[in-house]
Amino acid sequence: MAKKLKLIYLSVFLLILYFPITMLMANSFNYSAHSIRWEGFTFKWYIKLFDNFSLIEAMKNSLILGLLSATCASIIATIASFSFYKYRYFGRKIIYFFIQIMIMFPDIILGVSLLFLFILFNFELGFYTLLISHIVLALPFSIITIFSGFRGLNKNIIEVGRDLGASDYDILRKLIIPIISPNIMASFLIAFTLSLDDVLVSYFVSGPQYEILPLTIFSLARTGIKPEVNAICTLMLLISILLILLSQILLKKKHA
Repeated sequence: MAKKLKLIYLSVFLLILYFPITMLMANSFNYSAHSIRWEGFTFKWYIKLFDNFSLIEAMKNSLILGLLSATCASIIATIASFSFYKYRYFGRKIIYFFIQIMIMFPDIILGVSLLFLFILFNFELGFYTLLISHIVLALPFSIITIFSGFRGLNKNIIEVGRDLGASDYDILRKLIIPIISPNIMASFLIAFTLSLDDVLVSYFVSGPQYEILPLTIFSLARTGIKPEVNAICTLMLLISILLILLSQILLKKKHA
């Protein structure tokens, strides 16, 4: 009886969670433009989507921003994780604790804080403020993902490298990075997904000169859900799922 109740609870929970997303994906193939009633299967909204210059430009900007922020976050996270792993210094555990706490920060608080910082230093809102903000947003996730790879390392590797005359830079580049490369790639994919999906932080730190896809979709949705919005949301959802699955596969291979 208890097993059946758990199954019912799980089924209801998943239904509530995924039913709206399923409806959005289904309507992206619906022939009707203004009705949720099914009127036939079509790909015309996807074809029309790629004729929309503003959406395509916003998508290109988001991909560039996501790739750059994910690359920067992964590089910084790798260096920080190596520091946490190799060196023992005052405040190391406190710093790592605050990095973990940052994951639980509401995005709206992070967005307002970054906006205040940019105004304080007279930064013009646009591409660079978005890039810095997305790096900050992804960094805690990247550090935790990469540091989990360092924890599984054999510490004798560093000692062997030292005995052979390698510097810390050579040990990191030639010994450690090849071993933890699945964690680095998983970190990159997670950071890229966060950048591609972020709305709240981007809303506060973006400028009119650089449009990104999440904010474009948000502005379009406020004036009424159009079929092209359903189509592009479906594509974003599939890309996000693919990247998350790929990151999990890489981490499983690392621990296999």
